[in-house]
Amino acid sequence: MSKTIPLSATGVIGSGSFGITLATLLAENTNVLLFSRHKQIIEDVNQKHICNGIPLSMRVKATSNIDELVKTCRILFPVVPSNSFRKMIRNFSVYLKPYHTLIHGTKGFDVDQEVLEQKNISRKHVFTMSEVIEQESSVVKIGCLAGPNLAKEILAGQPTATVVASQFEEVILTGQQLLGGSKFFVFGSYDLKGAEMAGALKNIVALGSGILAGLNMGKNIQAMMITRGLSEMIYFGKSMGAKTRSFLGTAGIGDLIATATSEDSRNFIFGKRIGQGESFQQIMSTMVEVAEGVRTLKIIYQLIKIHKIPAPITMMLYKIIYEGHDISSAIKYLMNYPYGIDVEFIDHGDGFF
Repeated sequence: MSKTIPLSATGVIGSGSFGITLATLLAENTNVLLFSRHKQIIEDVNQKHICNGIPLSMRVKATSNIDELVKTCRILFPVVPSNSFRKMIRNFSVYLKPYHTLIHGTKGFDVDQEVLEQKNISRKHVFTMSEVIEQESSVVKIGCLAGPNLAKEILAGQPTATVVASQFEEVILTGQQLLGGSKFFVFGSYDLKGAEMAGALKNIVALGSGILAGLNMGKNIQAMMITRGLSEMIYFGKSMGAKTRSFLGTAGIGDLIATATSEDSRNFIFGKRIGQGESFQQIMSTMVEVAEGVRTLKIIYQLIKIHKIPAPITMMLYKIIYEGHDISSAIKYLMNYPYGIDVEFIDHGDGFF
């Protein structure tokens, strides 16, 4: 199989819904080598040109061989869940070289599970995916994807945009050249931390918006949830070194609106099912793919408690999802929360830590 893949191919690590979506987008501009550990997926891609029922371009091939992937592809797009990301990078680190470029599409945080369960984490325990890549490999040229990129809509050919964020202009330009198309516009940003923060934190707000939808509440309160949730996202992001402007563009409010209002969003659906009365365990046991916001919520809740960050929505969502708190009383609490002025985050300082 490797003989049919030229050295100009681009690699995608992960064969979930977004990994397949990325492979489809990339195939418009380049040959693609998809890495998966699932034998059936590899056979389906290479023999039938499909993956999980999704038709793929003839330019997409699949492999389970790490050495083949990194020798064939200098540009790699890792798209795996945040709780598996560090292990994946460690497995790849022996093969990765400084000349590789990694542009990840994972929207979450890395925290050691044992530390997380001890419920005593601080900023020093929480890492973005770019920080994990730096810690575990020799790769220097790192970027991330962020934006309203619902896989089902993209695969249906509907237009949207994304952001490639990196401190390196070369990485941004490479991402734009590989991903750009007539229905997929690619913005650039030098605020890598901001794009990663926005992509992870908006999933928490989507959980809350989904809960409101599950309760059959209207757009007015959903809009309030989204706008006040955006404020909390900005507080968190600034406390971890991100710039406010990253939350006001495609990677921030653009992704937030899509994720917090769409039936194609796993986080929105998770919240909706909570609002309809299902238990945490029921939902977790029946979801095919991870809702990143559930884990992100657990991480951020501990940070806001320890560092006393004003985040009433996040506090209430944690109590609802993890402690079974009554949703009606949580809404009443939020409606009576003593907010100050409407927009205050723009003029604040650099953060809490």
